[in-house]
Amino acid sequence: MKAPLAGIRIVEFEGIGPGPLAGRMLADMGAEVTVIARPQKGAVSERLGGTHDNPLRLGKTVQPLDLKQPADLAKAMALVAEADALIEGNRPGVMEKLGLGPADCAARNPRLVYGRMTGWGQDGPLSQAAGHDLNYVALTGLLSLAGRSGQAPIVPPTVMGDAAGALGLAFGIACALLDARSSGQGRVVDGAIVDVLAMLGTLVQWIRSAGQLDAPRPSPFHDSPFYDVYACADGGFVTLGALEPQFYALLLQKLGLDDVDPQTQYRIEDWPALKARMTTLFASQPRAHWCALLEGTDVCFAPVLSLAEAARHPHNVARGIYREHEGGRIEVAAAPRFLPLK
Repeated sequence: MKAPLAGIRIVEFEGIGPGPLAGRMLADMGAEVTVIARPQKGAVSERLGGTHDNPLRLGKTVQPLDLKQPADLAKAMALVAEADALIEGNRPGVMEKLGLGPADCAARNPRLVYGRMTGWGQDGPLSQAAGHDLNYVALTGLLSLAGRSGQAPIVPPTVMGDAAGALGLAFGIACALLDARSSGQGRVVDGAIVDVLAMLGTLVQWIRSAGQLDAPRPSPFHDSPFYDVYACADGGFVTLGALEPQFYALLLQKLGLDDVDPQTQYRIEDWPALKARMTTLFASQPRAHWCALLEGTDVCFAPVLSLAEAARHPHNVARGIYREHEGGRIEVAAAPRFLPLK
């Protein structure tokens, strides 16, 4: 099938993290992405990514330019003048100082969709402050959900903030491109990570409104025995998420807990004793035992896999999600996928 964004031209002013990932997402959808890269490799990129090829550049054309040089700056503007969209991830005001701000670009290309990737957004008290993934997740309140009552939250994987922001920016650019195509007028897409994270927390806010999270009483997501991570005898871990009654009943059956009444699933006073019992049970066998017993059933189960293990899991292999290369480098397939409507 023809890629949905085939023929769309995007200029990406390379940064680190979410901006390039948004560009990679759009390139995966068929867009022609030209990366304007700094002549020197950034310290953070080198520290985090090492000497391996940068997977965020996959499917893109890289054009090294020094924007402090007038000739290179003119080349960058020439690319923007012919583009459908632009991605930049600088602090607010930096592109304007270079002469590449939205007004400058609109003068040359009024239909341009101007995507701005930041943590805090283009305005607000924190807009000029530095920040990273962990900080943005913290400010939305979502990080508080990564810790049990009275305990410090764990640091979530960087995908929580940066990748969510990238997805939000890519979605916003795709939406704005539809309008620009019909109206001939571009617009700025303010892709603030804190905004996107807060929006993705809509489900959490809904659950909270019913008193199931962020409340004085125990939460099914933090305190129940049927939604948790359990340690196994070999040091591995498994996860359960049997929130629905029918899945919980099947879980009890599979674990041989025939003396536990499925109808008492949400009787909070029973949770501590049952969780302790299940903790002991899971710790009595290795992870492979529980996978053989529970994986593929409706108990809502999955093992906690390392990144390398995930690339080799049969489901992920069948879906073609990962491709392993020599040296251990793992390449991830584009998502979502598109199929014929038939």
